[in-house]
Amino acid sequence: MKVGVFDSGVGGLTVLKELLKELNSAEFIYYGDSFNSPYGTKTIEDIQKLCYKISEFLIDKDVDLIVIACNTATVASLDYLKEKFPTLPIIGVINPGATMALRESKNKKIGVLSTPLTAKTNAYKNAIQNLNESYEVYQQGCELLCPMIEKGWKDTEESHNILKNYIEKLPKDIDTLILGCTHYPYLEEKIRAIAQCTIVNPAKETTRLVGEQLKKLKSVANLKNYNKISYYVTGDLENFITVGEQLLDQKMVDVHKI
Repeated sequence: MKVGVFDSGVGGLTVLKELLKELNSAEFIYYGDSFNSPYGTKTIEDIQKLCYKISEFLIDKDVDLIVIACNTATVASLDYLKEKFPTLPIIGVINPGATMALRESKNKKIGVLSTPLTAKTNAYKNAIQNLNESYEVYQQGCELLCPMIEKGWKDTEESHNILKNYIEKLPKDIDTLILGCTHYPYLEEKIRAIAQCTIVNPAKETTRLVGEQLKKLKSVANLKNYNKISYYVTGDLENFITVGEQLLDQKMVDVHKI
């Protein structure tokens, strides 16, 4: 079974990392569109065009399923891509993250750190309140975080203060915080130390859904016990490998520049 995973850059590798932990019976093809990163400041129409092109690339590689490992791309193009490719299972990260946050929150007050576009479109607020309208959802767009991680996060006083400033714009009484950008799990421990609440990484629930879908596509008994990964990147190959290996905690081989 082949699973295509894509993101605007290296962030989706945090989703791939969870997939690799739980699914040892699939071949993964990862596409990092770092040349066009970040997606969070682009128009929905531009993001849809980029995601369509990426999906065509992955389909040409004979993938059985696509994971949109990017919150912004999920917001802009999940429904669009499902309409364009109706026979191909496509899974985004917004609804899984919303479902997980509902399970975790006790006081029904949930915060979201995301890109500006994800926050502007009320993606998580709508997803959560569609499931249970009694929950309060507070969203904070973080324009600087994704580019800082994409280039390689530096632990400086300035970067700490930027992160702290975004978190402190959320109400202090939230008990659950969604990492609403797939780049942000790289900063999970730093975010946890500042926010001091339950942290939700949507990649975990997304992985569960992918596993369920793979079982529907083909019985587990017929799956080989291995993981093969190939990477394709549109931007700086050396930077992608350097930052990507930090995110994955493993060496990256079979990496290709598009």
